[in-house]
Amino acid sequence: MVSNLNSKIINAAKWSTITSTISKLITPITTMILARILTPEAFGVIATVTMIISFADMFADAGFQKYLIQQDFKNNKIKFRYANVAFWTNLTISFLIWLLISIFSEQIATFAGNPGLGKVIVIAGISLPLTSFSSIQMALYRRSFDFKTLFYVKLFGICIPFFVTIPLALYGLSYWSIIIGTICGSLSNAIILTIKSEWKPTAFYSFMMLKKMFSFSFWSLLETISIWFTSWVDIFIISSLLNSYYLGIYKTSINMVNGILGLVAGSIATVLFSALSRLKDNENSFNETLFKFQKYVSIFLLPMGVGIFIYRDTITYILLGSQWAEASLLIGLWGLINSSSIVFSYLSSEVYRSKGLPKISLLAQLLHIIAIIPTCYISMKYGFNTLVIARSLIGLQFVLVHFLLLYMIFKISPLKMIKNIFPIIFCSALMGLFAELIQMVSNKIYWNVVSIGLCIVFYFMIILLIPSIRMEIFEVLKKKSQKLNL
Repeated sequence: MVSNLNSKIINAAKWSTITSTISKLITPITTMILARILTPEAFGVIATVTMIISFADMFADAGFQKYLIQQDFKNNKIKFRYANVAFWTNLTISFLIWLLISIFSEQIATFAGNPGLGKVIVIAGISLPLTSFSSIQMALYRRSFDFKTLFYVKLFGICIPFFVTIPLALYGLSYWSIIIGTICGSLSNAIILTIKSEWKPTAFYSFMMLKKMFSFSFWSLLETISIWFTSWVDIFIISSLLNSYYLGIYKTSINMVNGILGLVAGSIATVLFSALSRLKDNENSFNETLFKFQKYVSIFLLPMGVGIFIYRDTITYILLGSQWAEASLLIGLWGLINSSSIVFSYLSSEVYRSKGLPKISLLAQLLHIIAIIPTCYISMKYGFNTLVIARSLIGLQFVLVHFLLLYMIFKISPLKMIKNIFPIIFCSALMGLFAELIQMVSNKIYWNVVSIGLCIVFYFMIILLIPSIRMEIFEVLKKKSQKLNL
C-alpha cells in the first residue's frame, strides 16, 4: 500500500511539475503578445474586473476544495456525498454573488475606481458559476493524484488565448478579448472535468455535512482572504486614486515579474510543503530541510532578482514593448525585492502550513496589510514612481514580520537563515557589479542581451568556486535529471 502511494505521489509530482512549468512559460508569452496589441488602459480595466471577480470567487469556494483533498473518508459513497454538498453550496453561493454583483454592478465599479464598468463586471461574473461547477471535480482529481488528467485540461485552457483572446484582441475588442477568453477557459474546464469525472452531481444534500466542512475550512478561508487582501489592496487603492493606464502598468508589471520568479519558486513550494509536513515532529531534520530548500531557491532566485533590476529597461522592452516604458522601474524593483521576499517570506509560510498553523500565516498577512495601506496612500501623493519605490520596499517589512514570527514561535534564527545564503548574496552582488561594468561598453539592445548571457556565465563561475554550493547545485541537477527519466 505504501509503495503504491509513493508511486502515485511520484507520478503526480511529475505531471504537476510539467503542468506548472508549461503554464508559467506560456502565460508570460501570451502577455508579451497581448501587451503589443492592447493598451495599458485595457489591462487596467482587466485588473479591476479580476480584483472583483477573484474576491467573489474566494467566497464561492469557501475552502471546500481543501476539505475534500485532506479529509479521510471511509468509502467513495461518503466522499461523493460530501462532494455533492460542496458542489451545491458552491454553486448556490456563486449564483447569489453573481446576482448581487448584477444588482449593484455600477456601485461596485464606482467603488473600485472605474465608474461605467458595471456591464463589464456583470458579464465577467459568468465565470463564477462556471468555476464553481468545475472546482469540486478538480479537488477530487487532486485527491486521487490524477494530475495527468488535470494536465490535459490545463493544456487545453492554456491554448485558449491563442485561439480566442489574441484573435479577438487583433480584431479590436480590447479588454473584452481577455474577458471572453477567461469565460471560455472556465467553460472548457467545467465541460471537460464533468464529462471525465467519476463523480457526477446528484440531488443529495446535508446541512450536518456542510457544518462539518465549514468548521474545518474556516481558518483556511480566513487565511485565503488575508492573502487576497495582501495581493489586491494596493490595486484597489491605485484604481481608486489613479487612472486605468497606471493601474494596467502596475498590475501587468507585477504579474510578469511574479511569473518569471515563479518558474523557480513554484516548482519548489509543493515539494517543500510535503517534505516539511513529514518532518514536523523532528525539529532538527525539519530545520535542516528548510535551510537546504532555502539555499536551493536562493541559488537561482537572488541572481535573477539582481539581473531583473540591472537590466530592467531591456527586460521591459523585450517582454512588453515600447509603450510600457514607464513599467521599467517597477519591474526592476519588484524583481529585486520580491526575489528576496520569496526566499524568506514565501518559504516561511510553508513552515506555518506544514506545522498546521494557518493562524500564524493569517497574522503575518494582517501585519503586512497594515503596512501596505498607509504606504500606498501616502506615497501616491508624490507620484507614480514614488508609489512604485515605496510599495516595492515595503516588501522588506513582510520579511521582517516573518523573521519575528519564526524566531518567537519556532525558535528559527533569522541570522542563521541569512548566514545560510550569505555566499549566494555576495556572489549575486558581484554579478550585479559585473553587469554594471559591462553595460558601459554599449547601450544597444543586442549588447544588453549578450551581456545578460555573460552575467549568467560569470555568476555560475564564481558560485561554483564555493565547494558547498557546488555540491548543492550538482545535487539539484541530478534530481532534475532523475525526474526527467521517470
